[in-house]
This record gives sequence, C-alpha cells and structure tokens, in this order.
Amino acid sequence: MKVVDISDEIYKELGNPTTLSIPVVSYWVRTNIGALNNAINTAYSINSTSLEIEQAICDVATAIGIDESSILKKMYMVHFYNQKIRTNITAVETDTVLEVTSDGMSVRKQSKSEIGKHLSSVRRQESEELDRMINYYKTNKAIPRQVAGDDTTEGIYPGRTINRTTNN
Repeated sequence: MKVVDISDEIYKELGNPTTLSIPVVSYWVRTNIGALNNAINTAYSINSTSLEIEQAICDVATAIGIDESSILKKMYMVHFYNQKIRTNITAVETDTVLEVTSDGMSVRKQSKSEIGKHLSSVRRQESEELDRMINYYKTNKAIPRQVAGDDTTEGIYPGRTINRTTNN
C-alpha cells in the first residue's frame, strides 16, 4: 500500500478538513514509520522507487497490510486531536468573553474550555482504541524476529517430573 493511499484514507476519514491536506498527512505518515515499527515490533520502510511501505521478511519484500495501516491511521488520529487540543489551549488564553448582552440582544460564544474537554475525551478514546489495536496485533500478528534456544533437546525444569516410557 502506498503512502499516498494511506494519507488519502486518513484525510477522507477525518471528513476532508479545510485546515489539512493530503501532502501534509503524507509527510506525517512517511516520518512516523519508525513509530509504527516501535509500536508493533516490525521493520517497515518506504521503498524509494515505488513509495510503498514494505518490509523484508526472509529477503522477500512484503507490502504493509490492512492491520498495520489501520494502526498507522489510528496513530495519525491521536496526533490530529493532540494538535486540535494544543490549538484550543492557545485560543483559551486570548478569548475570555463568553456572553455579550446589549439592547435586548445577546451573543453567546461556545466555551473554549468545554471544547477542550470534548477534544480531550475524543483523543483519549482514540488513544485507547490505538492501544487495543496494538495489543491485538502483538498478540495475534507479530512475527518473532529470532527464536533462541535448542529445540532438539528436552528441557528439565525444577519441580516437574517427566515420565519417559520407551518401547523396547
């Protein structure tokens, strides 16, 4: 799957926001492949010619799968809401007027602190979903990089008796 395809999906899932563009999302995706690798214990990289996200398993290049790209997209969602919260916190410092009443008319602004609380709860929900996705992936999809030990000899463990029967 190409970086631009993942970026396009992220952009559309966010509802095509006017404050964001696909190239900005693509840049974030390219620069955060390492964070994905750290989160799910993989070794993905971007192929410089095809711009695909892939990893080499036994010298065979395999493209990023649906599960991995879903985790990457969820990572962007958490990043997106972190940005929104930071922007909102900056706006709270400059805007203190909540309601103005004059000549029988009133104008009420939405409380920036309430917006911040709502954004924080959405970000917390996205973060919890990301943690669940990573845990599921590690439990069910992760491929061990190395298997150490000798599988040809049977181990002896303290407190455990082994009954060996031989048919001679």
